Amino acid sequence: MSQASSGAVDSIVVAALYQFVTLEDYVALREPLREFMCACGIKGTLLLAEEGINGTVSGSREAIDALLAWLKRDARFEGLEHKESLCAEHPFYRTKVKLKKEIVTLGVPGIDPSKRVGTYVEPEQWNALLDDPEVLLIDTRNDYEVGIGTFEGAIDPRTKSFREFPEFVRSHFDPSRHKKVAMFCTGGIRCEKASSFMLEEGFEEVYHLKGGILKYLEAVPEAESKWRGECFVFDNRVTVKHDLSEGEFDQCHACRRPVSVADRESPHYTPGVSCPHCWDNLPEKTRQGAIERQKQIELARLRQEPHPIGRDPRRG
Repeated sequence: MSQASSGAVDSIVVAALYQFVTLEDYVALREPLREFMCACGIKGTLLLAEEGINGTVSGSREAIDALLAWLKRDARFEGLEHKESLCAEHPFYRTKVKLKKEIVTLGVPGIDPSKRVGTYVEPEQWNALLDDPEVLLIDTRNDYEVGIGTFEGAIDPRTKSFREFPEFVRSHFDPSRHKKVAMFCTGGIRCEKASSFMLEEGFEEVYHLKGGILKYLEAVPEAESKWRGECFVFDNRVTVKHDLSEGEFDQCHACRRPVSVADRESPHYTPGVSCPHCWDNLPEKTRQGAIERQKQIELARLRQEPHPIGRDPRRG
């Protein structure tokens, strides 16, 4: 196990999980799943839709094992994909199970990764694929994620949301010229949907990194790695380094953008209120809400109480 910055042994397991599978009863599944998570002391959010399950949760080793076992009692979840990392405390404050139209929103009707998907590439084989000069490498994540870290030679679609990805592909690439396409994302879920979409668009050879960036960082030694930078994660750690320890970035509570050490030294950075990315374009209502939220965080910190409405930006 790794050591937290405070010197305490990391004891909380953070599990990112997903599976594309038809869940006609996903509405009825919501409450039993939420109740089980609460009973186990698990925090985080899981999304349910007719196309499957997706989310990231945290808990003790025993709790996460119990959740995985509970899910896999249902034969439909036998192929559940999950990745783990460790931290010293819960990176989430609440327990939620939400119902959605899609577990990852592409916005293109008829795309079904449970029926048609690209070729999975194991992390250990990913470097060899990237060495192929005929391969077009696309980062399917959003612009702020790519700005923190990406693979050598990857194309940045500069998308603000995954919904923009189909138009980016249609505008920039041609199935008759781009014969080999490789894609990656944080945990593998966006790539599954993106690869299914690209096959429908007529691209012949479509590959995607199995388990996503997180699995690659876990499996490939840093000395052999083609990854550069840190990886954005969707919890209060904000980013992780190559060894999956907590990274150097924080997050602006107003615009939700990651903020670097240099950003936090900017005169336009006000902890919990604004950052260099949003200081001059925040709606006044959002700014006032951020100021009030930060007051509550500071009060909770002074009382040595948890602050479930946001992360203390003064972390070291």
